[in-house]
Amino acid sequence: MAYDVIVIGSGPGGYVAAIRAAQLGFKTAVVERESLGGICLNWGCIPTKALLKTAQIFEYTQHSKDYGITVADAKVDFEAVIKRSRGVADKMSRGVQFLMKKNKIDVLMGNGKVKAKGQVEVTDKDGKAAVHEAKHIILATGARARELPNLKIDGKNVIGYREAMVLPQQPKSMIVVGSGAIGVEFAYFYATLGTKVTIVEFLPRIVPVEDEDISKELEKIYKKKGIEIMTNASVEAVEASGNGVKAKVKTQTGEVTLEADVVLSAVGISANIENIGLETLGIKTDKGRVLVDKYYQTNIPGVYAIGDMVPGQALAHVASKEAIICVEAIGYNEKKYAHKPEPIDYMNIPGCTYCAPEIASVGYTEKAAKEAGYEVKVGKFPFSASGKASAAGATEGFVKVIFDAKYGEWLGTHMIGANVTEIIAETVVARKLETTYQEVLDSIHPHPTMSESVKDAIEVAYGEAIHL
Repeated sequence: MAYDVIVIGSGPGGYVAAIRAAQLGFKTAVVERESLGGICLNWGCIPTKALLKTAQIFEYTQHSKDYGITVADAKVDFEAVIKRSRGVADKMSRGVQFLMKKNKIDVLMGNGKVKAKGQVEVTDKDGKAAVHEAKHIILATGARARELPNLKIDGKNVIGYREAMVLPQQPKSMIVVGSGAIGVEFAYFYATLGTKVTIVEFLPRIVPVEDEDISKELEKIYKKKGIEIMTNASVEAVEASGNGVKAKVKTQTGEVTLEADVVLSAVGISANIENIGLETLGIKTDKGRVLVDKYYQTNIPGVYAIGDMVPGQALAHVASKEAIICVEAIGYNEKKYAHKPEPIDYMNIPGCTYCAPEIASVGYTEKAAKEAGYEVKVGKFPFSASGKASAAGATEGFVKVIFDAKYGEWLGTHMIGANVTEIIAETVVARKLETTYQEVLDSIHPHPTMSESVKDAIEVAYGEAIHL
């Protein structure tokens, strides 16, 4: 078959690219080797949120008396918890199937590989190969769990995120290696359901990409939940021991041995750039990522790459936006789109972590702003002073805002608290519009809400606090 656009991979980058291409009038196909929707819909963003919601509901039952409700003998049916999560993922994948049909996109099931310039070879599960032609080829093959040399994922003693979502039974104890989003989300899920969890983090603090105040707050809350945290520590070796494992952990004061039922490796991701034909065309890579221009074209005209396999934040919403920009740039060049799309500002990408309490952030941390030469104004507003948070029984955490003292530019926002992932977008839009603190203070925020705490934090930064 001959197409205008073939997309290899159907995750939040690939399927969005295919849909946008079809909308612009391109004859489009998408290649997928497993399930439509990719890792995000099937093994990442969506099913993990289903698991985390279960943990949150169970946590509510543990504290129901605080709300004047008595819940007797609440128990976890772990098998049913996993089944619900898989059901949510399957439903979302079927939704992508519907979108493919709706937009008349051909779905080619199998392993996709660039065979030559303008050619994609698709090998199905039976080993049968077919070659398809396309003027434009978009690579969107995503990423997988990263493996450390001394921490190989075997699916039994050492597991990755995929295994963590479908364990046949709940472990009594777990060691989580790595405290990024994946690590702290699974730590919360399992600890809330009753698993004894220990987090081992190589760097000096957990959630290390976040503002330091966020890290300190989450560590304090997690320790209160009974989660043990070891920072400046690394797992040197893991060996089977009876029905569990022994992990040798190197710390600043020496080596200790931890015992648990299982070890979850959550040390980041590796891009899927092998066996997709990069070498055939001489497509350039660096540090395991495909190099692209601001419109996601590789060094080979007609071949593009988006999502986790290119430099930048490995986030679903980033992949989706990269997909749209990539396709619209192709559309502009083919006279199917009116203007060149605006490239992404990677300093204005919101990051969200769905543990409890949630974490949401965008822009500069306080430390990064000062290192960049800004004189800053910082405001923090605790949710303990929020009427809505008090009514909801969700007073943990705070909103922290950072502004440039000279011009009032909104440099960054960092939040930890209930549902803060739902309110970070205000900062993203305001920063895009180059808003100063004054425009935000002049915009009336609804009361009582968690979101008005953003305005309250700005008031703190400028010495105008009303509620603190």
